[in-house]
Formats: sequence, C-alpha cells, structure tokens
Amino acid sequence: MATAKQEKELTVEERLKALYQLQTTLSEIDRIKTLRGELPLEVQDLEDEIVGLETRVQNFEEEIKNINASANEQKAVIGNSSSLVERYSEQINSVRNNREYDYLQKEIEYEKLNIELAEKKIRQFGAKIEEIGAQIEEAKSRLEDKKHILAEKKSELEEIVSETKQDEEKLRDQAKKFESKIDTRLLTAFKRIRKNARNGLGVVYVQRNACGGCFNRIPAQRQMEIKMHKKIIVCEYCGRILIDPEMAGHSEIEAGNV
Repeated sequence: MATAKQEKELTVEERLKALYQLQTTLSEIDRIKTLRGELPLEVQDLEDEIVGLETRVQNFEEEIKNINASANEQKAVIGNSSSLVERYSEQINSVRNNREYDYLQKEIEYEKLNIELAEKKIRQFGAKIEEIGAQIEEAKSRLEDKKHILAEKKSELEEIVSETKQDEEKLRDQAKKFESKIDTRLLTAFKRIRKNARNGLGVVYVQRNACGGCFNRIPAQRQMEIKMHKKIIVCEYCGRILIDPEMAGHSEIEAGNV
C-alpha cells in the first residue's frame, strides 16, 4: 500500500493512471485464468468423487466382513444343533417310557428346525454378499475410470499452468507495484467494484459518450470533468471508475466520442 507521504505526492491523474494500469494487468491475469477454464474445479470435483467411491468400497467390504461373521455364527448354531440331534438320537434308543421318547423326539425336531433356519440365513447371507460384490465391482470400475480421467485433467491443467506460470507471476509482481501507488481507500473501493463487476472491470474509459462498462450515456458536463482529472468520478449507474480515452491510450476519435 502507499505510504502517507506517497499519497500526498500523487495527483488524481497519477492515481487514475495507476488504477488503469492495475486494471489492465489484472484483466490479463483473468485472461490466463480463463485459459485454464473450469479445469481446477473439475479436478477438485473428480478428487472428491474418487474419495467418495473409495469410501463406498470400504463400507461395502466392511459390510461383507460383518455378514461373514454372522454367517459363521449360524454355522456354529448348525454345528451345535447337529451335535444335539446326534446325542438325542442315541438317547432315544434307550428310553424307558413314552414320555421320555416324546420329549427327545420334540428336542430333535426343535434342533432340526434350528438347523433349517440357520441354513436359510446362510443362504440369504450368501445372496447378500453376491449383491454387494456386484456393487463393489461396479464402484471399482467407476473408480478406475474417474482416476484415469483425473490423471488426464491434472496433466492438462499442469501443462497450462506450466505455460502461463511465469507470465502470471510477472503480472502479479506488476500488479503489486501499481497497488503501491494507490491509496488504501481508493484501492479498496476499486477491488470492491471489480469484484461486483461481471467482467471484472473496475476502471473503464468513456466510449461513444457512454460508460465503457454498462454503456449508459454520460452527460457532456460529466465527460468534461472526467477529462480534467481533478477528482475520482464513478458511473452513476454501475459504479465503475471512469477515465478519459487518452489516459487509456485511445484518441477521442477511436473511442467514438466525437
């Protein structure tokens, strides 16, 4: 930022020139960013999507692990019930009365039902694992595709950044030098205007007797004040800072103001 001493030394005209130079420099940086297009956002979206797919695969694998644990529990039930059926079958051959026989017969039937239920659950678990397995394969396939696309996008972005990095760094250094010539209040106002402007233009020159930003007509008296460089003048419609064409390197004829 400019020091208090520098702010006093600079005239309005010098400040306006510095502002326009800053604007053209920042516009060139914007042009470089436009060359990159949506690639940075596309790369970020792909990276987020890949993380999501990896998490999905991990969750599926954890679910299969839990299902296998449940299946093993049912296998243990089958083993235990089978042992009981075998034991009760041996005991039924040596019963002393009908009541003991009926009791053992019911116990055998109960354990066989347990076995059937456990086997049914195991089959269901198997079907569920197959279903999840298919989902895992589909997710992994998409994951590989996304990784391939990401690698291409990153390569493309790195190539563009490599080609423009030196120019952008040089422009940013120039922008800092121009900013140092502008007082804090004016620089803050310029940045605010530029941020709100659709095309990033905070400073424009008069073209065809109109604002070069919003193209609303500027009264002749107002144009005369702009040419005098005695004060900072903004467009009453869009708020952009206005300068005369000559300060921007254009004649009145080129700007269509005559």
